[in-house]
Amino acid sequence: MSLSDFFSPLSPDKFSPKAGFYTSQLGLKATFYTDKFPDLEENEYDIAIFGVQDDRASVNNEGCGLAPDYFRAQFYSLNEGAYTSKIIDLGNIKAGASISDTYVAVKMVVSELIKLNIVPIIIGGGQDLTYAQYLAYESLEQKVDLVVVDSKFDLDEEDQEGLAAKSDTYLNKILLHQPNYLFNFSNIGYQTYYVNQESLKVMSKLYFDVHRLGEFADDISLTEPIVRNANMLSFDIGAIRSSDAAANANAGPNGFYGEQACRIARYAGMSDKLTSIGFYEFNPAFDTNGQTAMLLAQMVWYFVDGYYNRKKDFPLTPKSQYLIYRASLNDGTGEMLFVKSKKSDRWWMQVPYPTGISKNERFHLVPCRYDDYTTAVNGEMPDLWWRTFQKLL
Repeated sequence: MSLSDFFSPLSPDKFSPKAGFYTSQLGLKATFYTDKFPDLEENEYDIAIFGVQDDRASVNNEGCGLAPDYFRAQFYSLNEGAYTSKIIDLGNIKAGASISDTYVAVKMVVSELIKLNIVPIIIGGGQDLTYAQYLAYESLEQKVDLVVVDSKFDLDEEDQEGLAAKSDTYLNKILLHQPNYLFNFSNIGYQTYYVNQESLKVMSKLYFDVHRLGEFADDISLTEPIVRNANMLSFDIGAIRSSDAAANANAGPNGFYGEQACRIARYAGMSDKLTSIGFYEFNPAFDTNGQTAMLLAQMVWYFVDGYYNRKKDFPLTPKSQYLIYRASLNDGTGEMLFVKSKKSDRWWMQVPYPTGISKNERFHLVPCRYDDYTTAVNGEMPDLWWRTFQKLL
């Protein structure tokens, strides 16, 4: 089956300005699928954008399936940054006969793009599509680190309708999916009054990384190492405060500011490890003067900007480009190793595999902050090191 079977071609005149695009704008820099489906293997594209017009499983946010073209009207009017972008817009995946059909289409498209070394940007649709995005990694035979930017965990009572999920329960599907290839889940920006205590206990028991919105109030850069650890990222527009992104029926008064959301998106783009990203739950029916569409377009712009500013310092080769730091623990249990990139000044921790777990590698590398290193220098074990080691057992 060809990827072209899943897509509806685009009509650029629907989202182009009446006077057309300027030569500096992305509308003239990107390639669009309009009549003949592009040969993705011959053309060297870096990024593929596509929409998913399915909101059947979005809870209380019907209409978010219309998001892709409203996004395009804003995104392609933005100017290209200081790089030569190689972006292909593949059009939209229409809703399948059933929600599971849509999932299969998204799964196959994302998987194939990753195999071609093209980073997919998914414009949804409900956030339940994160499940389909995750399923794409099954055929890639690799462990997955999933990062979700959301005010909730989406971990309530599981929906039992076969492959179907809901936008507020899809995480159950991911956690229970067999075979299990989820190594780590991280939430950025949850708000405690939206999360029941049982869910927090589950996260703690599984040694997952969950971070309250308030942790980033003074310094949004604290999200960078969390995002850098992701293979895939899912961003719920509802994680942004309603004053900055009103176009979501579940929007609340608290959340990230627009500029913070853009910085998170740029961190995602800069991550050498990240291979797919989805932006979900934008609902044009609630948009005022296109403000949320503009913000989403700017978030994707920052992701693209981050992508073209990748430092290519992961994996950690050659060794001459890195500094090794050692710290001894007060309890005498041993020393910890940290790695710092000379290119980007970013930090990683080396967490040793338990004996017999990995035949090929001795250490698992985890992005971290300088503060984790100083904690170790003071003789204490960083929480991140301990949680990671427990997951390796």
